[in-house]
Amino acid sequence: MEQSPAILIRLTKLSDTSLIVHWFTEDAGLIKTVARGARRPGSAFAGKLDLFFSAEVIWSPAKRGELHTLKEVAVTGWRTGLRKAYASTLLAGYCCRLLEQAVEPGHPEAALFDLLRRALDHIDGKGASERAMSHFERELARLFGVSNEYRAPDAALRDALGDLPAIRRELVERLSSSEDFGSSGATSGVNDV
Repeated sequence: MEQSPAILIRLTKLSDTSLIVHWFTEDAGLIKTVARGARRPGSAFAGKLDLFFSAEVIWSPAKRGELHTLKEVAVTGWRTGLRKAYASTLLAGYCCRLLEQAVEPGHPEAALFDLLRRALDHIDGKGASERAMSHFERELARLFGVSNEYRAPDAALRDALGDLPAIRRELVERLSSSEDFGSSGATSGVNDV
């Protein structure tokens, strides 16, 4: 058995009763686990598996392949603020997808785990903003060693990764229109960084 603090970054239906749960863990990096029976009524996982939850997870490593068996989940953070506005959910999803695209499975990287945790906590408390997205991209580029003062972080990441997650375009449009609206005297709650 292995155990680590983790952030749930993706859920996929495996069968009528089970889920594949993607975690970004502090001690094992990106891992995929199967949560057998998670969709059954009265499951031990009921209420414990949702996007962006922080948890202490215990899993049994796979003998072959990369799909481990999830044994226990103790939720340590629900981040309910991420579900209050679509832009917040979108930005949180973008951060998770970008990390998932950039990191190889099974390679722990404590600084990246901390960056994702801090980003999700910030969005949870303050809402989505262009500034929060830019900060995340800048810090990620710095941690990957691809940042430089003459290049935008998103361009440096795009060059290093081949592309950025497709949701970035919609996210930029939503955040820039929200901030334009917020700057005209209305309060959108998006600029509070």
